[in-house]
This record gives sequence, structure tokens and C-alpha cells, in this order.
Amino acid sequence: MTTITGVQVHDVRFPTAAAGDGSDSINRGDYSATYVELSTDNTLTGAGFTFTNGRGNEITCAAVRALAPHVVGKELTSLFAEPLDFLRSLTADPQLRWLGPEKGALHMATGALVNAVWDLRAKAAGKPMWKLLASLPTAELVACVDFRHIDDALTPSEAAAILDKGLDGLADRLSIIEQQGFPSYTTSVGWLGYPDEKVRDLTRAAYAEGWRAMKMKVGGPIEDDVRRAAIIRAEIGPDALLMMDANQIWGVDEAIANMARLAEFDPYWIEEPTHPDDVLGHARIQRAVAPIRVATGEVAANRVIFKQLLQAEAIGVVQVDACRVAGIPEVLAELLLAAKFGVPVCPHAGGVGLCELVQHLSIFDYLRVGTSLEGRMIEYVDHLHEHFTDPVRTRDGRYLLPARPGYSSDLRPASMAEFSFPDGPAWS
Repeated sequence: MTTITGVQVHDVRFPTAAAGDGSDSINRGDYSATYVELSTDNTLTGAGFTFTNGRGNEITCAAVRALAPHVVGKELTSLFAEPLDFLRSLTADPQLRWLGPEKGALHMATGALVNAVWDLRAKAAGKPMWKLLASLPTAELVACVDFRHIDDALTPSEAAAILDKGLDGLADRLSIIEQQGFPSYTTSVGWLGYPDEKVRDLTRAAYAEGWRAMKMKVGGPIEDDVRRAAIIRAEIGPDALLMMDANQIWGVDEAIANMARLAEFDPYWIEEPTHPDDVLGHARIQRAVAPIRVATGEVAANRVIFKQLLQAEAIGVVQVDACRVAGIPEVLAELLLAAKFGVPVCPHAGGVGLCELVQHLSIFDYLRVGTSLEGRMIEYVDHLHEHFTDPVRTRDGRYLLPARPGYSSDLRPASMAEFSFPDGPAWS
């Protein structure tokens, strides 16, 4: 028996803005995390977080503290005996719901807390998160999903059928990724704040290391985007994949016009071409730029936005985020929606710890939900992994399977101390 006895919240920020790391058309931030630790009545601890971009991280920290009473004093198995009740106690708190509902800082705080509880569950089971999820019975997985507001697109029986089908050939699929790793792409070569020569050098180095899929940021002056795209395409050749990410800065007509200019570089997708809530705008862009795919989802507020994007045939790639939404149960809903509509999932990663989390989600998606590697890749950004006790491992442009129990979400105590805001040595 494991009972949660306390919730500790840490405001952790890394000074990334000065070097241009993570820079894009709208962001020049200090990668940060609202980091949550769950203490228990035994030696187990749970760790979860949500990723932010610096200023405002204190808001999500406060939101976690407001939600903490829903887990303190609860026995772990009781939370999962009625998983939907547990989830809704957070997403539908009658005194906090007005801060959302199911969006913004409160929803991100929910994700941090829910992921910490799931991390605790995986550690108690002695399994890495992907293995825990892949081994759960279909009925138990379906019971974790909140189908309210999405059952017009995905019913519990349809979700169960997808998960049951995923049991067929699971061992064979596991053997494939154990031997080969999981396909990936790198974003580290093309931050918007990098000068041309740095982009060229990083692209050349990444190609030499085995990466055959790379992403660049766009959304500056279009002539600059064209020039930088030409540099990267020249370095990687015609056969490697090149993705582009506008980080929401364009209007709909502007996105269509700019992609007409950038189409000569054969982009596989254009990511976040316009406002993340503009479902119909994404649909219009997708029709105009095809066969280039539209990809989005890293700041989609909840499963309802994903439902609408898929119903409107507005995207060709689903980019779930591990902690923008309400943690693993809501991500599971999004993975199942993507499978129902036949759209591949390529999670959003980078930031602080997102690579560590989404590797588990993609592996589970391949084993039990999507059951295919076609069109599927995990984003990789070569920043800040050294601060985690179980960092991602890659080889030849592929993720290697994590083996330690849990969600790979534990920060090193020394890193928390160094980068704690505002009193850590990195800031004081």
C-alpha cells in the first residue's frame, strides 16, 4: 500500500534565451518547468512537471498547489480503482473550473500532477511507463479516458476495439524497436535565433551523426526563411526529411502564400502555421498546401480541439504534448482519436524533459494503438537532458527504449538546487 503524504512544487528555470536555444518566431524564453514531487508513506516518490517558457512559471506552480488537496492523503490503488473520478476531481473542481475549463495554466498544472501520480504508479509496478501502459488490460485503459465531449467522434467501444486489435502482433513490434530503436527527427539545427553558419554546421554534424529527418523554424522575413531552408536542404540532400515550424505566427492567407515560396524545398510538414485554435484555418491551409502536411497540437488546449482538427481533416500529423493537457489519460484519448481517423502521431518534444516523457507515449502508441511506424517520429532536441536521472538515449537518429521504472521524469537534486528560481545560484 502506498499513500501520498505530500506535494512539493518547484519553480525551475534554465537560462536558455541568451544563447538563442529554443528561439522561434514568437518565443525567446528561458526553458522552465513547474516540477512536482509526491512524497509517500514509503520510499517511493512520484515526479511530474509541465513545461513553460520562463516568466509565468510561478502561475502554474500556484495552480498545482491549489489542486494538491485532491491527491494528498489518497492511497495510490484507490486513485486508479476509479480513474475517471480522480481525473475529473482535478479537471472539474467546482471552485477552480472557472480558470479553464480544461485549458490554460490550470490544465497544465493538472497534467503535472496527474503525470506525477502515474509516475508513482509505474515505479510501484517496477516498469517503465511505456511497458506499464502497453501491459494494461483494454478495459482498464478505456476506463482512464474521459469520453465526455468527444464521444461523437470516438466511443468507448471503438476505443476498446482499437486497443484490443493492438494486442495482435505486439511482441513482434516490441522486438523491432528493441533492435532498431524508435524513429526520430532533430530540431536542434534550425532555431530561428541561430546565424546561418551555425545552422549549416549543426545540420552537417547532425547528418554525420545519423539524423535523416530535421526541422527548422520559419516565420521570420520570408527571404530569410527561404535562404535558411536552402542551406539545410543542400546539406541533407534530396532524400532526407525536412520539416518546418512557424510557431503560430502567420495568418491563414499568409501561411498559404509563404508555403508556396517554401514548397521548392520539399517540406514534409508545416507545423503550427497559424493560431492553434483556428480549426477551420488549419483546414483551409491543409487543402491549399497539400501534399505538404499540416501538423499541430503542442499547444492544443485539450482533447476537444484534437477532435475538431481531425473531424475537419485539418491536419496530417497529430502532435500530442505530454503535459500541456491533463496528463496520460487525456493523451490516451488523443492517441485513440488519431488512430480512429488514421492520422500518424509525432509528439511535440524539446523544452525541459518533454523528450523524456514522449518517448514513452510514442512507444505505447506503436505497441497498442497506432501499431505502425509509417509517418511516425519522435522530436529530439539536444538540450537539458543532463539534468534528468533517466535521460533519453539516441543512436543513429533513433530513440532507444527507456528501461528504468517510471516516466523518466525525475530531475537531479543538484539541478533543482542550481536552477531554482529566483534563489538558485544560476539566478542569484
